[in-house]
Amino acid sequence: MAEAAGNGRAGTKGAQLRSYLLGLIEGELKPHEKLPTERDLAETFGVTRLTVRRALDQLGYEGRVYRTQGAGTFVSEPRIAKSVELTSFTQDMRARGLIPGSLDTVVEEIPAGAEIGARLALSPRDLVAHISRVRTADGEPMCIENTYVPSKLAPGLAARGITGSLYQMLTETYHLKIEKAEQSIHATVLDPPLAKLLGVPEFSPAFKVLRVAYDAKNQRIEYAESVYRADRYSYDFVIFRTSRDNTN
Repeated sequence: MAEAAGNGRAGTKGAQLRSYLLGLIEGELKPHEKLPTERDLAETFGVTRLTVRRALDQLGYEGRVYRTQGAGTFVSEPRIAKSVELTSFTQDMRARGLIPGSLDTVVEEIPAGAEIGARLALSPRDLVAHISRVRTADGEPMCIENTYVPSKLAPGLAARGITGSLYQMLTETYHLKIEKAEQSIHATVLDPPLAKLLGVPEFSPAFKVLRVAYDAKNQRIEYAESVYRADRYSYDFVIFRTSRDNTN
């Protein structure tokens, strides 16, 4: 009984510790400012350093803080939540009050090759416009995009260059409107070249997103491979339980 009561008190202190840390993260401290040390937090709340470490680990898992070895724990930049709605990067950023942009943009016309051809239902010899760019929000790198569009659907696209929303250009210039997409999301880490482009430490966590987009006639008009920083991006889903499922 005494042990159970002790665990209850520890749980209460743990909840108070988490509430305090969230208050610092959401109100008092700015992104990249340092949190109190594990020792100071343990002494203040009368808990073990292991309890403090677990609380910080949970906040790190939620993307609210990050640790730098030998330096301490710091407040993370807020994450950008991405829903499963079919929207462009430009639309996502503007909806959140951020200014979308691009760095290191390369637009070229190349043969599709075996893999891209299969994704777009093309011959490997068919030409595609390849758009490679680092996408930014308020000037900060967020993701690396490699997009492929069949040249027969968007002739001259490579020569035009891309300065804003690709989807907007496809609609206004080529009358290609994306209606649906097949998309998969994979957890990955950033190798040194990709980490450098995104301005994060090597082998940082990331999301790799593969997407094939279709128009209303079920014609494949885009294949995209995108790599998003996991410390600034999250994916939100709404899921439903079927009425036939009555199990626990």
